[in-house]
Amino acid sequence: MTIALGDFLSRFASNPAFCVTTLLTLGVILVNGWTDAPNAIATCVSTRSMDVRMAIIMASVFNFFGVFLMTLATPTVAYTVYNLVDFGGDPHEALIALCAAMFAIVIWATAAWWFGIPTSESHALIAGISGAAIALQKGFSGINGHEWIKVVYGLVLSTVLGFVAGFVLVKIVSFIFQGVERKKTFHVFKNAQIASAAGMAFMHGAQDGQKFMGVFLLGMFLANGQSGITDFVIPVWLMALCSATMAIGTSIGGYRIIKAVGMDMVKLEKHQGFSADMSAVLCLLAASVGGLPVSTTHTKTTAIMGVGAAKRISYVNWKIVGEMLMAWALTFPGCGIIGYVMALLFMKVF
Repeated sequence: MTIALGDFLSRFASNPAFCVTTLLTLGVILVNGWTDAPNAIATCVSTRSMDVRMAIIMASVFNFFGVFLMTLATPTVAYTVYNLVDFGGDPHEALIALCAAMFAIVIWATAAWWFGIPTSESHALIAGISGAAIALQKGFSGINGHEWIKVVYGLVLSTVLGFVAGFVLVKIVSFIFQGVERKKTFHVFKNAQIASAAGMAFMHGAQDGQKFMGVFLLGMFLANGQSGITDFVIPVWLMALCSATMAIGTSIGGYRIIKAVGMDMVKLEKHQGFSADMSAVLCLLAASVGGLPVSTTHTKTTAIMGVGAAKRISYVNWKIVGEMLMAWALTFPGCGIIGYVMALLFMKVF
């Protein structure tokens, strides 16, 4: 099943709850591009391979193509997020709960951006809709455990594999170029850093864009009074809409987060920046193909930690790492509780 653009526009104009939910979902996608995408280019900027303005333009373009092309090729992450929680029952009440979840995510993501904390909108999305589903179903029956376990797998993949991949890849790169004069490798790694940062931006769009499309489709089906749809096709117009929205958000930039990830946590050289980006790209690609909803922020920062630790453990600013881990640890319960409370409030008021 799919939804035509004309049907979407008609429902958007006639259903106030769906209109608000749609605008909030687009707002979350915009904020995601604004706050998460800077992680894709943080190392590229910190190693001075590109200036901030050009890096943001590049990230905007590759975010767009990442959302669009990877969804055409393998939309498994969108299906996973769509089936993550149970919004069955009364479609109108479920739509109100979903609207509340989107509102909670915007609050959480905006606060994280303001404080310059590279928290994950992916984790916020999962936590927000999970909290709202628990409120809607009045218990943990709102959580689909066989799908939610993929989130746990994704956490392990992004944490352990991201760190190990960064550690190993930078060791391999250093070994290959150990006898080469540093000046001769300058342009090689500068171009490689730009290419890997573009790949990182592409995979950010591929992962995060699909997550939000899954929620977008859930809202559209609920607005049509359909709460039990399990088989659907993502329409091309939705891919284009989400791609453009994320690209616009990315173009706004996020220098605070670029500084926190690429400058404060670890001081990187070009070959290290390339190794961190490529490690994250490979992990995100594996997760996308496997349908695992992972955090691009989580994957990128653990890869950077691995690269820094490969030189020596003290090379990593563990105070910054601790602050990030605290933000990640707070996201699931924090945004989940906000989603739960907002859903109860919205269902009572509306």
